Amino acid sequence: MFTEAGCDDQHLSEQAVKGSKLPNVICLLPGSSDKVIIVGAHFDRVSEGDGVVDNWSGASILPSLYEAAKSAPRRHTYIFIGFTDEEQGDIGSSFYVRQMTDKQASAIDAMLNMDALGLGPTKVWASHSDQRLTAALAYIAHRLNAPLERADVDGLGWTDADTFAARNIPRITIHSLTQKTWDAHILHSSKDNISAMRLDDYYQTYRLLAAYVAYLDEIATALERQPAH
Repeated sequence: MFTEAGCDDQHLSEQAVKGSKLPNVICLLPGSSDKVIIVGAHFDRVSEGDGVVDNWSGASILPSLYEAAKSAPRRHTYIFIGFTDEEQGDIGSSFYVRQMTDKQASAIDAMLNMDALGLGPTKVWASHSDQRLTAALAYIAHRLNAPLERADVDGLGWTDADTFAARNIPRITIHSLTQKTWDAHILHSSKDNISAMRLDDYYQTYRLLAAYVAYLDEIATALERQPAH
């Protein structure tokens, strides 16, 4: 999908991950500076169900966001990453973060993580997101008149974004879970298939994220680092 979106062999790579049979898939979109924005989602799934919500919904939107971002000049270099083995304990993202030098980590202005989209309108896991990144997303949602709600799912586990927080990198996680959809036991079950997706909501999430990714290029450099929570 990255290749079809225009990410050529020069900028598309696989990162072998220790402890995993599958690599992280990385697509680089160069900018005019050495500052970086990472956009990520895990592509693995559990054996039950088809894994459409968790997390085809996040992984498959990565190439579309790449295609949207490449259409205009940018200051930041964007790194789009499909992480392996999130379901096994954030193995792919943890490995990626551990391999970064301090210089590489300090160059990252923001990390946007997408997980379990399309069950309903766009949600932000605000308690596990940088406040300024959350405020920027709310601003774009307001400008687009796009739905956005806060839905913290602290009791349900962790995400790939949290591995970046450990290196004091501002991060934000976008999802679509509510207590109702969680209680319906869609994730990690046979119900996780295409029929669970609300495609109009999924499109609205893409529309919001495409604008947000572009907006981050304008504002992310101004974000001062603050201790990870």
